[in-house]
Amino acid sequence: MTYVKVCSLEDIPDGGVLGVEVGDTPVALVRHGREVNALHDVCSHAEVRLSEGDVYDGTLECWLHGSCFDIRTGKPTGPPATRPVPVYRVKIDGDDVLVSLDIDGDS
Repeated sequence: MTYVKVCSLEDIPDGGVLGVEVGDTPVALVRHGREVNALHDVCSHAEVRLSEGDVYDGTLECWLHGSCFDIRTGKPTGPPATRPVPVYRVKIDGDDVLVSLDIDGDS
């Protein structure tokens, strides 16, 4: 599994989201303290950036139509989205956030 440094932990607002590019792949990073989750940064319903949405109760809400995705699994938690978004593995090395584009789990 190959990991790429994408940012520093401080670059991601605590309780918020940051959109980054890993090569040509858009990734949304969601942070709570020192825990970071990474999801594909394109809504499976409307194909807009999820990183422009809001984070609450373990979900990332799409700003356009309100689809919410579980930040750990990428699965939608309510309509209008019905398909999950891929999630990616994250490692924290000191203050560096590293992401592997290998798809994690069954997303």
